[in-house]
Amino acid sequence: MGKATNTAVAGGTCDDLPVLEAPHEVAPQDARTLSKVFLRELAVREEGTEGHQYVRNTLIEMNMSLVRYVAGRFRARGDEMEDIVQVGIVGLIKAIDRFDLSREVEFATFAVPYIVGEIKRFFRDTTWAVHVPRRLQEARVELAKANEELGAKLGRSPRVAELAERMGISEDEVIEAQIASNGYHSASLDAAIGNGDDEDVDASLADFIGEEDPAIELFEDFHTLAPLVERLDERDRLLLHLRFVEEMTQADIGARLGVSQMHVSRLLARSLARLREGMLADDSGA
Repeated sequence: MGKATNTAVAGGTCDDLPVLEAPHEVAPQDARTLSKVFLRELAVREEGTEGHQYVRNTLIEMNMSLVRYVAGRFRARGDEMEDIVQVGIVGLIKAIDRFDLSREVEFATFAVPYIVGEIKRFFRDTTWAVHVPRRLQEARVELAKANEELGAKLGRSPRVAELAERMGISEDEVIEAQIASNGYHSASLDAAIGNGDDEDVDASLADFIGEEDPAIELFEDFHTLAPLVERLDERDRLLLHLRFVEEMTQADIGARLGVSQMHVSRLLARSLARLREGMLADDSGA
C-alpha cells in the first residue's frame, strides 16, 4: 500500500483487521484495496456489535474522498459544498449497507450511482425556491443540457422548436419547463438594488413591483360592516339581502313584500345611511 495508508495504520489489529488511526487520510488507491478487506469483514460480523460498527464507520471514513470527488461535479450549482458532501455521505452509507460481495464489481463503481442519486435528489427536492412537480424538475435538467448542447452547436440560443426536437417533447412542454425553471432561484423582495454609491439611491425590489391590493381594503370594510348590519332589524336586513345579494329591483322587492317601490326606496336609503354613518364613525375612531 501507499505511503498515505502506512501513516494511517496503527500498530495493532482488531480481530485481524488493521486498526486505522485516521481512515479519512487513506489514499484513494489504498482505500479501494482496504475496502475489499473491510467489506468482507462487515458481511460476517453481527449487526449492532461493536466490531460491526467499527468496520462500518471505518469504511465510511475511508471512502470520504470518493464522496468529495463526486460532490465536486456539482460545485457549479452554487450550494454549500459541505452540504452536498453531507448528502453524498448518505448515498455512501446506503452503498455500504447494500453492497453484495458476490457481485464481481468494484465497490467504488457500485457506490458512485448511490452518491450521485442522493445528491441529485437533494437538488430536486430541497433547493427549488418554489415547489414544482417532479416531472418539471427533471425536465429543467434536460432543458439545461439541451440548451447547452444546441447553443454550442448553433452558436446562438436555440429556439423552442429546436429544443422540443432535441428533447423529444412538444413545444408546449418545453415552454412549461422554461416557466418552471424560473422557480429554481428566487430573490428577496427586501434585497437592495441600485449602484450602492449612495444609500439614499438604493431601493428594494418591492419598491418597483406590485401594488396595493384593493381587496385588502375591501376586506377591512366588510369586517367593519358586518356588525353594523347585524344591528339592523330583521326587515332591513332582508331588504339589503334582496337588493344587494339577490340583486332584485326595488319594484320586485315591493311586489314580494306587498309595499310600494317608493317605500322600499326610503327603507333602503335609511339603512344605507345608518351603515355609512357607522363606517365613518369607525374610521374617525381609528
